[in-house]
Order: sequence, then C-alpha cells, then structure tokens
Amino acid sequence: MPASLRLAVVQVTRSRPEAAAYNTLVQGLNARVAEVADEAGWLVENIAAEDEGVEALLARTREADAVVIMGGEDVAPRFYGGPAEYEGRSTHREVADAGQIALVRRAVAEGTPLLGICRGAQIVNVALGGTLQQHIEGVGEHRNDATEITAVMRDHDVRVAAGSRLARVLGSTEVVVRSAHHQAVDRPGTGLRVVAVAPDGVPEAVEHESAPVIGVQWHP
Repeated sequence: MPASLRLAVVQVTRSRPEAAAYNTLVQGLNARVAEVADEAGWLVENIAAEDEGVEALLARTREADAVVIMGGEDVAPRFYGGPAEYEGRSTHREVADAGQIALVRRAVAEGTPLLGICRGAQIVNVALGGTLQQHIEGVGEHRNDATEITAVMRDHDVRVAAGSRLARVLGSTEVVVRSAHHQAVDRPGTGLRVVAVAPDGVPEAVEHESAPVIGVQWHP
C-alpha cells in the first residue's frame, strides 16, 4: 500500500468524565483500529467529531482516502424521527451525530470508502434516511449486561449475504463476531441494503448499492 494513503478514524469524543470506565473501553477500541491500520501502511489521523463541529470535521477529513466512523453513544432520535424517550437510552452527543452524518453523505456523493462500526453503522443508516430499532428485543444476544463494562462484548454468529461486498471482503458468508449494542438498523436508508443478520434476525451490517460504504454492528 502506498504510504500516502490517509485514513481518518472518527470517534465521538475523547473524554467522558461522567463515564470513565466506558470511555476507557471505547478508547481502547479506537486505538486498536488505528493500530491495525497503521500496521497495514495507512497514515492514520484520530479525530473526535464532538471537538470539531460539522464544517470543521468536513474540512479536516477533506484529504482522507478513507474514513472509519467508530462506536459510542446512541444517535439522537431527532435525526431519524424516533421517540425522545426509550428503553436503554444513553447520553446523546448531537454535535458528533451531525458531523458524522455529514461525513457519510459526502462519502456516498464522492465515492470515498467509509466503514461504520457499531454506532457508526447506525450513523450510516440514519445519514441516508433510515431509522433505528431503539432497543432490540433479545438485547442479551448482542451485549453482555450482566458484567462489568470491560466484559460487555458478546460473541455470536452472523450470516452474510452471498454476493455482497461484505462477503467478498470477509471471504465467507458465515462468521463469528464480537458485539455490544442495544440498537440496530430498522428501515434501511436510501441506497442501503441489509447484508448480514444475527440468528435472531437483527440486522448486523448494511452496505450501499453503489458507493463503497459499509456499516457493521460488530467490532472487527
């Protein structure tokens, strides 16, 4: 890979004083993605969307050859027309939501490769007009709520659609993934299709029909 290829890894925020243990978990996931990308030869820039605002985030990522949108808090319901109150509601960070939504829309318009991970997959869907399941039934199949936050991840099977871009990337239509989510895609956004599901039928990945944009609910 040419050393000049630039990857923007865009997280929600760097600091969560009110949720230190959760922030440690999230920062570890962010760091791991950056580490793997660096080892593969990418020039990685870590960016916190909440620190930037929409215009500054778009400007800062203007020269990126690819973008990864990381996980974090629930997307604010106003961005997809959902009820403001719902089971399992987390903190909302609307500045980050707006910036990441704008990134997805630009990626689709310009054909920039973009991967959304966990919340990032939900951002992909919402950015393109889709809606979310605000608290999935059988949430215990998708995250471990009975333990400390450091052990919240749960392994489970996922079936990937044959012929999808995601199946070609993974080299398989059946994979075991590690996830920790209580929300998921409901109605897919414009140009998106669900390309992976869990055994309980919950959507686990979406991809765009023409742009190189994929969202996965699990943490690679």
